[in-house]
Amino acid sequence: MRRKLYPLLPMQRWLIDTHFEKAKSTMMNIGGLCKLDPSLDTKRFIDAVNDVLEYHDIFRCRLAIDPETGDICQHFDGKLSPVIYMRMNDEQLELQMKYLRQPFDLIEAPLYRIYVIETDNGNYCYSDFYHAMFDGLSTGFWFTRELDMRYRGREFKCPAESFAEYIRARQEISPSELERQGQYWHRMFDDFDPNKHLPPADRAGEETWVQETLTYTLENIRQDFFKGKKIAINTFFIAVTMLTIARLSGHPEAKMSWVHNGRITSTEQRMMGIMIEQYPIAWDFRCDCRVSEMLSGLNEEIDEGFKNRAGLRAAYENGLEDYCVSFILQKSTAARAGDFFKIGDAGMSTVSLPPNDVSAVENALDIEMDINDDGTFSLFLDYDASRYSARAMEKFSVLFDEISLAMQDADRSVSSILNAEGSTI
Repeated sequence: MRRKLYPLLPMQRWLIDTHFEKAKSTMMNIGGLCKLDPSLDTKRFIDAVNDVLEYHDIFRCRLAIDPETGDICQHFDGKLSPVIYMRMNDEQLELQMKYLRQPFDLIEAPLYRIYVIETDNGNYCYSDFYHAMFDGLSTGFWFTRELDMRYRGREFKCPAESFAEYIRARQEISPSELERQGQYWHRMFDDFDPNKHLPPADRAGEETWVQETLTYTLENIRQDFFKGKKIAINTFFIAVTMLTIARLSGHPEAKMSWVHNGRITSTEQRMMGIMIEQYPIAWDFRCDCRVSEMLSGLNEEIDEGFKNRAGLRAAYENGLEDYCVSFILQKSTAARAGDFFKIGDAGMSTVSLPPNDVSAVENALDIEMDINDDGTFSLFLDYDASRYSARAMEKFSVLFDEISLAMQDADRSVSSILNAEGSTI
């Protein structure tokens, strides 16, 4: 019997196409290394991980070539790849840490790998997922949450939400409606120009798509600012990002994208898989307004984007936002060094991995903003080092912080922020 093939979701297609440009890189790997608390029972931990894998059809996902069309598609009847147990000494682990993250074989191969590594001084778990099948919320929240429950012995009697069924349901939209929604995104982004809509480059002649990162904790705003105010944190920082780009570029129009977790319905909220979506968004600063009016207008733009969700395929397939600045706001989903995940009465803590020779950056500039437990905000900039220097990214971060302060005055005119002179607004 011919196996059932499913089309790729628009985001899956975009991620895979982007990866093909740098196919030997680990740019689409998400996951990391964690050190297990000594009190954790290793066998029980491994059994719990394998139970999670067995429960969700996303872990049987394999990419394949459709024999009729020659296109890349996927199926969900692949063989599970259980946890691999390893034993090595601490010196061997130190040597291997640089090589744990490796590119995935994309066709008819498992799209994740999980190792439990035992050493003389502690046990570790390394997990790695291909981004076109798994997103950060699945990795940093849903997977670890279910792992904790299974380790504690909770029974799961109802079947998991099927990712394959989710894909099937997403196909139930007419071609004419897809075309209409696709045109919405084309009208917004057809004229995107890196020379106008990106912060100006200060480097040239370097090897392209070299990945560098910079972390910056904002000093001028805390989460307390938003208490009691009808201001969406995500919208606020999208506005800050747009103003920062426009200030640096000198262009009166901002075009960027922002990442949504993609979980809109109650069914989607409970699902593991690649659910995120990246929405283009634009703002013309030539029409001046107050800060409160800009935030209200951006909320309307975001809501309109949700209504045209199905048409995002056109944005992805036509590369409308391949090089624009991308923004994502997140809390307790991104694994940073030292983060702790509770498992049973103990847990595991993330460990930094050294960079390897096969990393690459996806966009010119990706901005991840973390909401920290102490109420502060941290920027994590993932940028193309062939275009930007660390100094340029530090300048971007400082200006972002200053604009965050200026935007706290709801009655202030946006033009006064955009046209402020000097490094202090």
